[in-house]
Amino acid sequence: MRAEFTLYVQLLIVLVADYALGDPRFVPHPVRLIGQLCVFYERFARKRVTWLSTKIRGVIAFFLVLLTTVAALAGFFLALLHIAEGAALLGALLVCFFCIAAGDLVAHSNSVYTHLLSGDMGGARQAVGLMVGRDTATLDEGGVCRACIESVSENMVDGITAPLFWAFSGAIGGAYFQLNPLIGSACGAMAYKAINTMDSMYGYKNKQYLEFGWCAARVDDLANFIPARLSGLCLIGAAYLLSLDGRNAARIYKRDRLRSSSPNSGHSEAAAAGALNVELGGPSLYFGRVTYKEYIGEGLGRVRPGDIKKANRLVIVGSLIFFGLCCVIHLFLATVLR
Repeated sequence: MRAEFTLYVQLLIVLVADYALGDPRFVPHPVRLIGQLCVFYERFARKRVTWLSTKIRGVIAFFLVLLTTVAALAGFFLALLHIAEGAALLGALLVCFFCIAAGDLVAHSNSVYTHLLSGDMGGARQAVGLMVGRDTATLDEGGVCRACIESVSENMVDGITAPLFWAFSGAIGGAYFQLNPLIGSACGAMAYKAINTMDSMYGYKNKQYLEFGWCAARVDDLANFIPARLSGLCLIGAAYLLSLDGRNAARIYKRDRLRSSSPNSGHSEAAAAGALNVELGGPSLYFGRVTYKEYIGEGLGRVRPGDIKKANRLVIVGSLIFFGLCCVIHLFLATVLR
């Protein structure tokens, strides 16, 4: 049990450090390196295996990126273990740190809030444009706020809770290979980030990627399935703790969590919309074309700048609840499987 509690303290340190520091810009981020792998293997799959269907070429690119990432990570840890176990554990802490994006998520949304508060709509549109894929040049204040809160609530899963979930899963799986739990956590979290990055690179629903990105999108949906649903429930708990509208969060979560076109993003968005009493979704502009999303929290209030700060607090407290829940589940499984 001592090993489990050591792991929980280590991962909590990582989570707090990421929230406090964010990702340092002067250090090459592993996700950028995975993105470069995505570009390289996409070119390879499209040009070198032209006799296969586009969907199969996408599958090949997906597994090449994933296997290269895992192999590079294994080599990284083998090299550090050759130096000292402490060096490998420090490396695992850094890997876990880079897999979580709590600090950057809050920093980006706070930047949007600051621009809105000063009346700088141009700066607010530019800042929210760093968070979302939609066109932001013509958004009004409400549109900027809505895009920001949708991004914060949805990216809670991609950036915080899903990496944590797979970090804990990696610790369980790594036990079968006699890995230190923290190294197993780093492997699980990084494997998830590779999958999530491929979805970001290949998962567009357009002519270029609809077939090629099929595998990446489906595996990402599967990887986020449990974390997304647990995140929605944790946001309801966070709403009660923060004296927001917990009852409404539960009501809107139950009613609207399946209204999103994504099988996962609607869970955290619905809980956040209910907790904040705001309406999300509706028309958005993507690449010059209007896309209509189903409303989440339909009939609730208009989003205002102050709701961005509330959403940040909601997501951080919800993530801490999620972390505690993962600790309980991990401790139970570790005890049963021991």
